Amino acid sequence: MFQNTKESKTKLSELGEFGLIDHLTQFFKIKQTSTVTSIGDDAAVLKHDKHTVVTTDLLVEGVHFDLAYMPLKHLGYKAVMVNLSDVYAMNAKAEQITVSIACSNRFTVEALEELYSGIATAAELYDVDVVGGDTTSAIKGLTISVTAIGQAEKEDITYRSGAKPNDLLVVSGDLGGAFLGLKVLQRENEVFKVNPDAQPDLEKYNYIVERQLKPEARKDIVELLAALEVKPTSMIDISDGLSSELMHLCKHSKVGANLFEDKLPLDPMCISTCEEFKLDSTTVVLNGGEDYELLFTVDQNDFKKIKANPHLTIIGHMAEQTEGIHLISRMNTKIPIKARGWNGMNEEDED
Repeated sequence: MFQNTKESKTKLSELGEFGLIDHLTQFFKIKQTSTVTSIGDDAAVLKHDKHTVVTTDLLVEGVHFDLAYMPLKHLGYKAVMVNLSDVYAMNAKAEQITVSIACSNRFTVEALEELYSGIATAAELYDVDVVGGDTTSAIKGLTISVTAIGQAEKEDITYRSGAKPNDLLVVSGDLGGAFLGLKVLQRENEVFKVNPDAQPDLEKYNYIVERQLKPEARKDIVELLAALEVKPTSMIDISDGLSSELMHLCKHSKVGANLFEDKLPLDPMCISTCEEFKLDSTTVVLNGGEDYELLFTVDQNDFKKIKANPHLTIIGHMAEQTEGIHLISRMNTKIPIKARGWNGMNEEDED
């Protein structure tokens, strides 16, 4: 991290496009029974017996990541997590991914080996098959496109549109860590620019830095809900910020919501880092994004099944659409919620 190596590296042109693909994918293993054929033909062949769920995301250097502090192995891992999270947000099981990259000639074979090492690690840990993709050249930078494919029984798939008034609003894990990890990395990168000999001491920020560089998709929550026999009425993953995702649920379900400030789950490191950066922790939780936790609603009859679970926090409830969407502050004041999370189409950063 924050280092530039000057060792001799292998140019991409030495392998060529097809040689590069063969080289980068030679160690991928196939584990899913739904994968009939994968890399090697013009297209992969899959056999799904249930409803198929498909999602794709694009990560662009300079927009979604900065290689000054994002190691390529971590980037490969995160690119997979971003997509698997969307499959799990549909209450489905992810089984295959495809990976396509476009990169400039500043990248070497060894650099892409690092990237694909992270992809392979994610595929192994989350039990998904890499079944295809593409590589091509770019004028500058690096772009990664991952498509994730999963399946679920028709009755198990959860949409954004099923929430009802009085449903409980639940979130997995804790929030705000990924944003704060990014703030720490950006600060240390500025120090490095001034003094390249100064190496950052990130040990005390380990948890939040990992939340940014190596997020985990919540496959375990989908499995937990199934074990508890709880079917969410609606669900979404938290990529752009809690406020944005809550507004998506409310819009698609045509409901309002009350979110309680004193129920928001915060790790102690997030609280101390907010104090260090002089940031309001509630603002960070509402607008930070990239936590890749699951936000979902459940019927009140399921309260007893989830109330004592350490992985889940009830943070509010849904209301009639006419009531609007509000944060209930610690002082019991109702504050209208507006989405101020990250927007990839904005030319300027959100506040």
